[in-house]
Amino acid sequence: MVPLRYSRTYHRFPLFYPVIFGGAPFVGEGILSNLSLMGCSVLCDREVLCGSDVRVSVLLPHQTLALSIDLGTIKWVRGCEFGVEFLRLPLEARQRLNRMLRIELIEFLKARSERRESLELLNWGG
Repeated sequence: MVPLRYSRTYHRFPLFYPVIFGGAPFVGEGILSNLSLMGCSVLCDREVLCGSDVRVSVLLPHQTLALSIDLGTIKWVRGCEFGVEFLRLPLEARQRLNRMLRIELIEFLKARSERRESLELLNWGG
């Protein structure tokens, strides 16, 4: 039997921000390593349990309030890294996340377009 392929619905952007997270049996600090509208990955030095509910606060640069994910589920754990699916975000947090990721998407598309243009120039000139 062929294993099912897993594909993400939303693009995850590589971002590195401090986070504080907590669930019933654990509390810890770590570094967010990527972020999307519906989830993130976190690097930390604590052991967490797959399937646990978790609350995550992302400390964003140049902002006084943390981005607060009220409820998420730990979907996978690989050594010092784990993935969180967001289940509940306050409206204000969802709006901030949307704005932040919109900016990241624009930057991503600009960089990709510039790389394509550079490759076309190299191919044309060669």
